[in-house]
Amino acid sequence: MQCHYCDHPADIAVERGGVKVGLCTTHFRERLDELQEDGWLDELQGELETDRFD
Repeated sequence: MQCHYCDHPADIAVERGGVKVGLCTTHFRERLDELQEDGWLDELQGELETDRFD
């Protein structure tokens, strides 16, 4: 599978509702950065109950 944004091989693939999208590492990180800037990841973290053990 190819990255959705470029011709590189996809390193990560996600499927939802029968649609599968692949991303290379670079584009995956760029999308995560965008979600962080939008505050989406903070909202998600607040909704999840997680315990961290260091």
